[in-house]
Amino acid sequence: MSTTRTAVIFDLDGTLVDSEPNYYEAGRRLLERYDVTDFGWDRHTDFIGIGTRETLEALKEEYGIDAPVEELLAGKNRHYLELARAATEVFPEMRAFVELLHARGVPMAVASGSSRAAIEAVLGGTGLDAYLTTLVSAEEVERGKPAPDPSKMRCPARARRGRLPAMSDNVSSGSRGVAALFSHGRLTAIPRKPARREQLLVHLTETLFERDRSYTEPEVNEALRTVHEDCSALRRYLVVGGLLTRTRDGASYRRAA
Repeated sequence: MSTTRTAVIFDLDGTLVDSEPNYYEAGRRLLERYDVTDFGWDRHTDFIGIGTRETLEALKEEYGIDAPVEELLAGKNRHYLELARAATEVFPEMRAFVELLHARGVPMAVASGSSRAAIEAVLGGTGLDAYLTTLVSAEEVERGKPAPDPSKMRCPARARRGRLPAMSDNVSSGSRGVAALFSHGRLTAIPRKPARREQLLVHLTETLFERDRSYTEPEVNEALRTVHEDCSALRRYLVVGGLLTRTRDGASYRRAA
């Protein structure tokens, strides 16, 4: 009788490590070289969870940068590697989780939208390379994130230093990635990208509003103001997105079933 073992595939950025400050600074330095001086943290958050190539392709078009994407990739990777080797924070609970899985003999891998050099720099600099030796980068798949190609890939020979079973659990930056939108408990900006905004709205619904309870509009506004001043925009997005329901007269709101 055959048995099936489960492996765990981790996303890297925003799941195992808090790399966003380094990615932001690397992007800012790169764009500054091409006379882009208004790239701030708010715009950076729109690309959290998206592969580096896809991000740079979008920024190249947005800012009219007359340089090949390959040149931009090389420049950002150079800046990022310098920053990553100097300091990258591992989420303490995730380090403990990785060490626990390793102790129990559970096969693990990293599938990331970052370059292989960036993955190796972060894992080596944080000591996680002692536990995570099977890596798949955005360079080794046809489509980067948010497409699922990296996590579905069966570890090609050039990326494989160990073999994973056919079945695996994927630990990605989904809910944890929302934390990058906040600073000192406050939302820094409402994301412009619909997918990223939807991720935020689901998080707000789950953390600010109880199930099976009605709220007046002032109560909804008060709850939303705890994270951002533009409570009207957030309330509207929640209703339009079907996460909060509202009575016809607008007097009562409830969390959608």
